[in-house]
Amino acid sequence: MRIKSGVKTRAHKKKYFKRAKGNYSAKRSRWRMVKQQVEASMHRAYTGRKDRKGDFRSLWIQRINAACRENGTSYSQFMAGLKKVGVLLNRKMLSEMAVRDGQSFKQLVTLARG
Repeated sequence: MRIKSGVKTRAHKKKYFKRAKGNYSAKRSRWRMVKQQVEASMHRAYTGRKDRKGDFRSLWIQRINAACRENGTSYSQFMAGLKKVGVLLNRKMLSEMAVRDGQSFKQLVTLARG
């Protein structure tokens, strides 16, 4: 008697169908379309996780730039000044300072200028 792979196949397909649950029409009910859709979705999700890092970095830069311009300098001059002075704060922390603690950010601007 031969052994069929029914249980394994069903479990494998079940996992895909569960992931395809919210899709439209045949993309949640037909095996081939489910498989294609889930693989495409997983690829987009992976890419999106990588893109998110760049999105946040650009947000931090915009916030730092806005705060710099309020204090009479530009982002590039500010960052170059910080590098010369030897301040090793990353952009995330600088943007948090710009949003939450304007006074200490102003001190950093004067430090970067001098």
